[in-house]
Amino acid sequence: MKSKAKQLILSYLVITVASAIYALGFDWCYAPNQIGFGGITGLAQVINAAVPALSIGLLVIILNIPLFFLGWRLLGGHLLLSSLYAMFISSVFVDLMAAFITFKPMDPMLAAIFGGILVGLSLGLIFLQGATTGGTDLAARLLKLRLSWLPMGKLLMGVDLVVIAAAAVAFGNLSSALYGVVSLYISTVVMDMVLYGMDSAKVAYIISQRPEDISKGIFREMDRGVTILHGEGAYSGEEKRVLMCAFKQRQIVPLKHLVKEIDPTAFIIVCDAHEVLGDGFRSYHANEL
Repeated sequence: MKSKAKQLILSYLVITVASAIYALGFDWCYAPNQIGFGGITGLAQVINAAVPALSIGLLVIILNIPLFFLGWRLLGGHLLLSSLYAMFISSVFVDLMAAFITFKPMDPMLAAIFGGILVGLSLGLIFLQGATTGGTDLAARLLKLRLSWLPMGKLLMGVDLVVIAAAAVAFGNLSSALYGVVSLYISTVVMDMVLYGMDSAKVAYIISQRPEDISKGIFREMDRGVTILHGEGAYSGEEKRVLMCAFKQRQIVPLKHLVKEIDPTAFIIVCDAHEVLGDGFRSYHANEL
């Protein structure tokens, strides 16, 4: 029970820090440079430009209410509560930072790059805790239920492009949208790196005349399992045993060295593995992205 409480406290602490990073990215890079921002925050940015009396943070909270009602039944209580907290605290941070710190405009490309990095990092951390910041983040999370094969960053990018186009119309500035697209792309890449990049892994397919020796070498030297696939040479018709082995990125050089030392004529194919679940890699969690 204590471990669960600690885990919950740590999760909300990460969400709080990530929300502060999110607010910094928006107030420092997007707002002063009028760079189109996706999602509900982007819509709030547009409304705020027309009605400055309404703060962006307050508008984000108001605009998110319908989405949270929609998501309640589909996503369940835990995700909604943590998402409500993330949305509320990030909106508060946006308004507080804007009230106490005046950020000067900078080179728009630098703003787009660093804004994308900060926002992508913050959203990735928030998503890792099973939450969202509401808005199109929540819409993308809902889409993920139907399109589970798509990376979260790509889903979010598709939804946000529409809002960025609206922001360009509101600001009457095409450059605002173009910089927004650059920043959005960077944020989705960074977000997917946070969500999936820590699981960097490779899969090797090895065809050799000495499969037993190579298998034993991989077990002994690398502490990795090997699966034997039965194949057949299309030209020769000869039956072959293909070794399949999943391993960490850092083990690619030792693996190639080991295989070539045992059988210099071995044929090796190394592929990227998007996600590897199981012994020695990540564990599966029902609500993960």
